[in-house]
Amino acid sequence: MRAIRAAQTGDPEVMKVEELPTPAPGPGEVLVRVEAAGVNFIDIYQRSGAYKVPLPFAPGLEGAGIVEAVGEGVRDVAPGLRVAWCAAPGSYASHVRVPAEKAVPVPASIDGRIAAAAMLQGLTAHYLTHTTYPLRPGDTCVIHAGAGGVGLLLTQMAKAAGARVIATVSTEAKAELSRGAGADVVVLYTRDDFVAATHAATGGRGAQVVYDSVGQTTFDAGLRALAPRGVMVLYGQSSGPVPPFDPQRLAAGGSLFLTRPTLVHFTRTREELLGRSRDLFGWIEGRALSVRIGATFPLAEAAAAHRALASRATTGKVLLLP
Repeated sequence: MRAIRAAQTGDPEVMKVEELPTPAPGPGEVLVRVEAAGVNFIDIYQRSGAYKVPLPFAPGLEGAGIVEAVGEGVRDVAPGLRVAWCAAPGSYASHVRVPAEKAVPVPASIDGRIAAAAMLQGLTAHYLTHTTYPLRPGDTCVIHAGAGGVGLLLTQMAKAAGARVIATVSTEAKAELSRGAGADVVVLYTRDDFVAATHAATGGRGAQVVYDSVGQTTFDAGLRALAPRGVMVLYGQSSGPVPPFDPQRLAAGGSLFLTRPTLVHFTRTREELLGRSRDLFGWIEGRALSVRIGATFPLAEAAAAHRALASRATTGKVLLLP
């Protein structure tokens, strides 16, 4: 098998292609031939050292492919089954061992690249809009990085729930993508004030929720965009971590709520994972949800994929193709 490995954390170039023996699946695991692997900000955080990981590091958590072998005790996943996953370290590879309980079946009508592109970001958008802050008709939400992979899916799910969407983007081209996903108001944060735009769109009341994957550069202003008892959902830090702040700021803003969710806690059981993935793939099959693949790279160009994602030059999902 071919796989990306990093002997140390650091710049993208620490990732190298290695030829390794193809492993056999262990108990409770399946061996999958990878069709496509998703590239995500968590991979960048781990590779850079922002999130601590054991070394040597095997990047990648997400992908889709075909099961080639199953380990002892595996009963509901069989060889030949097309599956997708978002919790299998080492997914930047031609083959990966996936815990069987984390592998979800992919409908025959859905292409492997779309399945890989949908998993982590689609499930994230699902729990954010349906569980962390369940959107209701009439709610207003602010979605940062509205033309990114999660942002486009969040926007579509928010609109399906009956909410009004205020999206922030960096360029006019990204604004067009955001509007195409259904955003009601699109703010170019490089030019305009999203807080003022939010209050203007809500008659001065503010938004019920801010979905923030950017972090350092948007967090404080996001609090000012919230209505009293609004919810700040901080689920990423693409611009850097949020500095420590006084919780009294939440009281002063109107008894605000702050949460820092992560996908692992919203797919803790197989039943919850399958339920969310069934919704996700059902919406894709029914064309109620569109998944945008913004860029693809050969496996050997993992470093270029990381640079592209980190630069925010991409829209939609970035994939590696083994």
